[in-house]
Formats: sequence, structure tokens, C-alpha cells
Amino acid sequence: MKSHSAHSTISAFAVALTLAVLVMGVPARGQAPAVQEPTVPVQPKINLTLEQHHVIKEIIKDLNISPAQQNVETTVGVTVPPTIALSPMPGLVSEKVPQIKSHLLFIKEGKVVIVDPKDNKIVDAID
Repeated sequence: MKSHSAHSTISAFAVALTLAVLVMGVPARGQAPAVQEPTVPVQPKINLTLEQHHVIKEIIKDLNISPAQQNVETTVGVTVPPTIALSPMPGLVSEKVPQIKSHLLFIKEGKVVIVDPKDNKIVDAID
């Protein structure tokens, strides 16, 4: 016959074990562990006004920057291949639109494509 003290210890252990299971959870047998879905990073996009787009386009069209010769996608969020020659942002553009002064650019089919130099991703494409 168990003593009252031993019974209390077993009951306390059972309560602690139950609480631990409730807090931590126990995967069911045969059930695959939960896999967290990969999060899709939000593609960076700079928020330029229509007026800023116009200023950028007007300054750059007067600079006669050679357009990219290769077929390259110009969609925001796309990584620009290393074979595309990127130009630094012209000083006059940086003065007028300071938030893109560290960005790079290329021209494709009349579009001014602005590229973030940290990851070579397109952040804007101005028609």
C-alpha cells in the first residue's frame, strides 16, 4: 500500500507532465512535423511620384545612355543578370530625387530601369 506522500508525489508529477504536454504539444504518430511555409519576401519598390518619374526620365533621356543590348526583364523585383551593364545614377537625378542617389540604372526599350545595388533587383521601371 502506498503512503499518502508517495501518492502526492506521483499526482504532482502527472500534473506537471500533463502541463508540459499541453504547453509544448505532442505530434501525433504518423503525422509529419509541421513545416513552416517559406515566406516570400516583399519585393522592394521605391515609391516615386509621377513628377519624380518625369524628372528622372527627362534628365536621363538627355544623357544618351546606351540601352541594354540583351533581352532582359524589366519587372520590379527581378534580379538583373551580371551581363547587363548598369550605370550610376547621374548627379542631377540624385539632386532632384535623393532617395535613389545610390541606385544604378539601365535603359531598355525606352524604359529607365532603376536597380538597387545591394541585391541587383529592379525597384522601379519608368516608361
